[in-house]
Formats: sequence, structure tokens, C-alpha cells
Amino acid sequence: MTSRRKFVQAAGLSVFGAGLTGWRQPAASPGETGMPKGAPLMVGIAGYTFTKIPVDTGISMMKRVGITELSIKDKYCPLDSPPETIHAVVEKFRGNGIHIYAAGVIYMKTEQEVDRAFEYGKNMGVDLIVCAPNPELLSYTEQKVKGYNIRAAIHNHGPEDKLYPSPADVYNRIKNMDARVGLCLDIGHAVRAGADPVKVVGDYAPRIFDLHIKDLAVVSKVAKPIELGRGVLDIPGLVKALNRIGYTGRCSIEHEMDMNDPLPGIAESAGYFRGVVKTLG
Repeated sequence: MTSRRKFVQAAGLSVFGAGLTGWRQPAASPGETGMPKGAPLMVGIAGYTFTKIPVDTGISMMKRVGITELSIKDKYCPLDSPPETIHAVVEKFRGNGIHIYAAGVIYMKTEQEVDRAFEYGKNMGVDLIVCAPNPELLSYTEQKVKGYNIRAAIHNHGPEDKLYPSPADVYNRIKNMDARVGLCLDIGHAVRAGADPVKVVGDYAPRIFDLHIKDLAVVSKVAKPIELGRGVLDIPGLVKALNRIGYTGRCSIEHEMDMNDPLPGIAESAGYFRGVVKTLG
């Protein structure tokens, strides 16, 4: 198997190389659902990464590592924000070359919270909400997907989660729903719940709208996430599987280690993942 070092070298950057050279990906236009089939996999950031980071610092971090795709969490824009506030947040990121491609994870325990989430997505100008509606609200969520033409990607949250522990728990509930109801595959939580992300990609291909990517030091229900490439997850196998299905969504890094200073972990994970993508291109 190609070594981790070779993958990183193939990316053409060191851990902080993207920031030092000023290179960054071109931002996608608002409303795009992803890259054309055959294009390299696109790296993004899952907004939970920035839970403890002020918005201007988060923007600076993304610019330093050349990542221009963000799934925004409500820390940066509360769900009950008026439209003008939401628009101002979108413009702030756009002005810094960052495209907000999705919102979430958004939890929904009532119909009113489902309504709020879809209004939020509409005002944000995204076509994708990463969410976790209570199962009894799935039919209502499907109605909103049809009404707003905004996709819903339900997030699997691991063995502790009583709603959607594994990708199968999502898929089995939504497989007969509108094709715009799908899955945000969190590969770390999936493995902790006993699933193989490579197999999940192949089995549920049409329903995979978004990815949260991380690594694990060991395969265990209680394993903690670490930087991509440092652990045991089959990241090359995942990239091959995504390429086979022509995946056009984002692969968003969700860094959950030192959340007071996530930049080194983001940079290392992005460099490794880009190296894998380039090598297997």
C-alpha cells in the first residue's frame, strides 16, 4: 500500500503549504450541488470544527489551508436569525472567497423546528441541509424537501445516538422517500457503529449527499477522532469508492481534537486527503 508520506508528498504541499503559497481552490457558485462528475473530490469544512473559534478566525484558518467550502453550523449564524442577518453572514464568507454549501447539523424535534430549518436554508441560499430530525418527523421533513427543493442529508452519529447510530439506520428509514432525502455519511461515527464506510458508499451511493471525514486511532465504539492519515480508517479505499460512484459532493473535514486550536489538525488532514485524491486520481 502506498505510504502516508507519499500521499502527502503527492499533494504538492506540506502541512501548511497551501497557506504559505497563497493557493486556494476556486469557490463554487451559490446553488451548485457539487463538482462535475470526474472532477477531483472537493475538500470542505464541517462547521462543528469551529465550535470554539470566532468567525473571523475561522475564515482566516480556511484561507490559510486553501479550503473554500463550508457547511455552516448555527454558532456562526443562529437558526432564528432574521433573513437580513443570514444574508450578511453569507456575504461575509463570500467576500472572503468561501462558499457556504450547506447548513447543519440541524436537530429537529418538532414540526416548527423543521419549518425553521428549511426557511433558514432558503435564506442561506443552500440546496442542502445536514440534519437529524426525530424519526416521527421524517415524512414531514420529506414534504418540506419537496416544497423547498432543498435536499436533506441525515447525519449518522454513532453508537451513543438513539436516533441514527449507523448509516443503515438512516438508509432503512429513507430509502423509499423522495430522492432528495439522503445521508450525510460521518465515516468516524459509522465505523464506531460497526459499519464499513467503503461498503456504505457502494451500497447507498445515490443517497450520499455529504461526507464528514476524520480518522480513528482504533476500531472501537469509544474511539476518539484523530487527524486523517494517522489512524486505521481506509481513506484510500474510501476515495476509490467515491470515485467509482462519481461522487460530486464535498468531503468535509470535521476536526474534533484540539478545538481551541484546530488549524494544525485541519491542515494536516487536508494535506493528507488531497495527497490521496491526487495519487488515486
